[in-house]
Amino acid sequence: MKNFIEVGKTDEEQAEQIKKWIKENALQIIMGVSLGLGGLWGFDYYKQQQHQGAMQARVHYLSVVANPGNTDALKALKENHAQSTYAQQADLIMAKQAVNQGNYQDALNYLLPLTNSTNEFIAQNAKFRAVNVYLEINDADKALDILGDNTNKAFSALHDNIKGDIYFAQNNIKAAKEHYQLAISQLGEDSKLMPLIQIKLNDLN
Repeated sequence: MKNFIEVGKTDEEQAEQIKKWIKENALQIIMGVSLGLGGLWGFDYYKQQQHQGAMQARVHYLSVVANPGNTDALKALKENHAQSTYAQQADLIMAKQAVNQGNYQDALNYLLPLTNSTNEFIAQNAKFRAVNVYLEINDADKALDILGDNTNKAFSALHDNIKGDIYFAQNNIKAAKEHYQLAISQLGEDSKLMPLIQIKLNDLN
């Protein structure tokens, strides 16, 4: 496609040049507009596909919620929507189901990969649940290793509470009390978790 306007032309000359340019480049202009519209339509199609994919993932996820034994729904979710939040939430459900059945290793197989999720809520949730599984199988050292250090203030109270549980399992009563007290200090008075932590703390006094 030729240059549009040359610098230094008068207004009338520029007007004539524009007409000439359009005439000489009509085919390219039409193609450009068509490609541009095609791009817009393509983007709309992409968004529609993304929306449909999310809806399908949600349907599969709700099927797993309603029936954790629905292996077809879980398989479809993991195979077709592996990177979706729904797939990760489904793994949390399957981990809970495995714990209920006493299959602790299966539960850990679901939970441990989620501790590296880019979704921090899911990552923290999976970490806390994995810690509880390790405590259930009497592996407090592994629980402490998985819990690690807290890096998000939003989870501080939960982190200190479960760390207190780990130290209690290790018979480190002093450290357990310290972390229960830290957890309480970070909770509001209307917190439903506070009475439970207070009971645990009272039992250590």
